[in-house]
Amino acid sequence: MTTSVTAIPPAPSELARQHFAAEFTFETDCWDVHEALGKGADFVLVDVRSPAMFAKGHVPGAINLPHGKIVRSKMVEWPDDTIFVTYCAGPHCNGAARGALRFAELGRPVKIMAGGITGWLDEGFELAASETA
Repeated sequence: MTTSVTAIPPAPSELARQHFAAEFTFETDCWDVHEALGKGADFVLVDVRSPAMFAKGHVPGAINLPHGKIVRSKMVEWPDDTIFVTYCAGPHCNGAARGALRFAELGRPVKIMAGGITGWLDEGFELAASETA
């Protein structure tokens, strides 16, 4: 019996290996970001949500740079080889991808933190809050 899962067969193993390995060049996950932040991150974590949302709760150590504000003039703060990791509200939000696209268009290395705030909280990690927006 064929189901909708098996009607289209899986890719050959080598093609699948290449595909899944490539995914890690585009994204990381909340657990790895948390672990890296605890060791002294070698990247800049960027919350691309609004300042008001950032103030309500964000990943500790993140900076707030809404995706619309990711512009060349802001990039002078970091060396050209700085790796940026973007996140937004979660799987239902495309802000992290919008931010990553902006960084890539500026020639900057970038990944997305899959899961965003939702994934961070699902892992049991705490958020930091700011007094002002």
